[in-house]
This record gives sequence, structure tokens and C-alpha cells, in this order.
Amino acid sequence: MNSTVLTGCTVVDARVLDGVAPLRDAAVWVRGDRIAAVGPARDVLAEAGRDHRRVDLGGAFLTPGLTNMHTHLSLSLPGQGGDTVKGLSPHDLAFYMADGARRTLLCGVTTVRCVAEKDHADFALRRAIASGRATGPRVFTAGRALVSTGGHGHEGTDTLECDGADGFRQGVRSQVKAGADLIKVMISGGIAGEHEDIDTRQLFTDELTAVIETAHAWGRKVTAHAGPAPVIAEAVALGLDCVEHGYQLTAEVVAAMAARGTALVPTLLVTRCKAFFDELGVPEWMQQRSLGAGPRHLESYALALEAGVEVLLGSDMPPFWDFEGTNATVRELEHMADAGLGPARALYAGTLGPIRWLGAEADLGTVEPGKYADLIAMDADPLESASAFRGVRWVMSGGRVVRDDQNGRAAL
Repeated sequence: MNSTVLTGCTVVDARVLDGVAPLRDAAVWVRGDRIAAVGPARDVLAEAGRDHRRVDLGGAFLTPGLTNMHTHLSLSLPGQGGDTVKGLSPHDLAFYMADGARRTLLCGVTTVRCVAEKDHADFALRRAIASGRATGPRVFTAGRALVSTGGHGHEGTDTLECDGADGFRQGVRSQVKAGADLIKVMISGGIAGEHEDIDTRQLFTDELTAVIETAHAWGRKVTAHAGPAPVIAEAVALGLDCVEHGYQLTAEVVAAMAARGTALVPTLLVTRCKAFFDELGVPEWMQQRSLGAGPRHLESYALALEAGVEVLLGSDMPPFWDFEGTNATVRELEHMADAGLGPARALYAGTLGPIRWLGAEADLGTVEPGKYADLIAMDADPLESASAFRGVRWVMSGGRVVRDDQNGRAAL
């Protein structure tokens, strides 16, 4: 079994919110794919004995890898860039998504939650990564998102059209049968639908009830693409577990979300990313709708923070995408921190919070013995600024170093 001791680092994770201080002059012993010990360097080195490889991180801050909770590795927005992705053959799509997964991991995102991928290629990708045939983050996926006929995103093979309570029950079961870890449902219009508005309601009460009841009966959480307050309020009352976007939240709705424990993945990037849209040739109607929703989107986010809603990191833009001097995941985290969350809570929103929502905290989310060695290192202190993650220079996934800038190493 491979044995590595990481030295020359300060260990910090989201437990700082519970009073667990950063551990300076620390060492982390990794055996196989899990963490065996964490503590003062002298103690850990003594426990590890002589039969190990030693890696000096040169004074870096060591944290858990980031988790991106709103990932589309097969994203195809309206416009030239999206049309190119839509035109890929199934074989080409598999390679395209595998390349995106590799690039995602190298950014320091060690876990993703996919919330609508084409042709169930996400399940094949998940198997390939888990078996070591492909390099990428740990994948939790919803499979294809459920939509009403003609609903948001219905044009692609990353959604499944359903109608009526029975139709949506069958839709849930079909994704569970395929291997879905959660269920994604589109309950309102959005930015990318030309023939809808953000506040267009797209499911009736019996349909929404059927989705949530059926998913919960199968032990799956439900997240919903949702913009307007009324439909979100109804979904929360019915037991919705997570809201994506939440463009038009109100004080009443966020209070209900906080009371119910419904999380929010705000995806602030999607209403402030003109350069990304221009790069993909996104049409003017969509750009105007997106950028025009920005101020209200930010107000909704502020309301959620004030109410104590659990907010979680998710970019919607591909996690690895080069954007404004960093990658989309880090840029989203910066927006979240700068808009009121602050760096310590941003660390939680990007690591332990998502992992808890996914029910994987026994294995991931903190730097503790027994957990998978999914770790990243950077020179700046993430408790000082979320922008510290711009400087990620070393990445370990399951005990394997996949990026080491100081030694010129990256996963191929």
C-alpha cells in the first residue's frame, strides 16, 4: 500500500466554523487512498515510521478539494458553441466530457454534482473515473433532468420530457434505474429558454408532488431549477431539498427554506458572465435576459444569507472554464464570498456543506483520518480571502497526486 506523508503545510477546513483552528506546521499521512493521520509534523512522522514517501508542500495551506454542486460537463447553450456540442457523436461526447472531467480535477475540484448530462454519458464517465480508466473528480449525478413537454431545456438529450403525475413518477424511477444519486427537475422557466420567461411555471402541484414523493421514497434528494418565488414556496412546502439559481426569492420564501433546511445553489455567475456568452456566441436575447436578471439575483442571494439558508457552491458554467483570471468554480466562490458570505463560510460552502448535502461526510469534506485523501494546496490563506483558491498549485485525489506545479506534474 502506498504511504505518503505531506509536510510543510497548514491544515485548514470548514470545521473552523465549529472552533477547530488551523493546524500549523502540520503533517498528513496518507495510506492508500485515505488519510491515516493528521497532526503536528513530529507526531505524524513518528507514527508513519520510515516506510513512506515524504512530500514537502513548502508552507502551503492544505484544504479538502472543492465540490461543485451545479455541473454540466455536456453543457450546450444556445449559440455556435452549444451547437458544436449538440453535434457531437456519442463517442465524441464521451471524450469531450472526459476531457472536461480531467480539467475540472486539475482545477482543484475533486467532487462534482452533475445536474443534467446528455445521453446518460455521465454514468459511463462515473464508472470510468471510479475504475481508474479516466481521470476526474468523484461524480454524483442526477442523470437527465425531468421537464414538462416543451419545458426548460427540453431541446437536449440531457433532459427527459414527462407529463402528469404518473409521467413524472416514471421519470424519477427511470433515472434511479440508470443509477442517479439524486433527481433534478425543472419547475420554472429560465435564462436559456427562448419561448419562456424566468417566472414561467412549468409543473402543476400533482406533478411536483409526484417527483418529490417518488424520489424520497427511493432515498434520493431532489433539486429544482427554479426562479420565481411562488413555485419555489410550493416546492419547499412539499419537501424540496435544494433550489438552483433562485433568481427571484422573497423574504417569506427564504424563511421557509431556512426552516425546512432547503439549500440554495445560487450560481451567481450565470447573470454576470457576458464574456463567456460572447465566447460561445450566445444570442442577444439570452444575454439580455441573463444580465438583466443580475441585480434581482443578487438581492435574492442576500435575502437567503440573511435568513440563514444553507448556500452551496455551484458554477453552472463548466467548472474548469477559464474566466476572469481563474476558473469558473473559483470565480463563483469569490462572488459568493464578496456578496456577504465571507471567506470562512465560503470554505464551508465549497467543501463540507456540499458533501453533507450529498450524504458523503463520512468519506469527504474535511482533512481527518479515515477520509479520502482528496486534498488541494495553495500559498494564500483561504480564511483571509476566497481568492486564495486562484492559487491552487497541488492536487491529490484518492491519495494520488494529479497536479504538482512545483515539480511540473499534471495528470495526462
